Amino acid sequence: MANTKLQRRTKIKLGIRRKIAGTSEIPRVSVFRSNKAIYAQIIDDNAGHTLVAASSGDLKEGGNAVSHSKEVGLKLAEKAKAAGIEKVVFDRSGYKYHGRIKALAEGAREGGLKF
Repeated sequence: MANTKLQRRTKIKLGIRRKIAGTSEIPRVSVFRSNKAIYAQIIDDNAGHTLVAASSGDLKEGGNAVSHSKEVGLKLAEKAKAAGIEKVVFDRSGYKYHGRIKALAEGAREGGLKF
């Protein structure tokens, strides 16, 4: 049994990564959440390259963490459209699909990405 939250999340993350992988046709959206910021990348796992990235550090100050997450999702979708990416798989990286993670995913869907 995992002793800490980080060990537990790592175990869940590895289980998720065994099941999903990004290809050049359908890349993977990977999410990292810290206490202050949220980061998202679209990754081609076959080539090992990050195709598009967005983070809350690029946004202006003000607002709450959930609204920033939604904006990051919209910005990620906008950059993905410019790069010719429409369909992706979502990797929540062991985090619960709730709050900031859910807001980011909904923002990306509103921006036009298909999960």
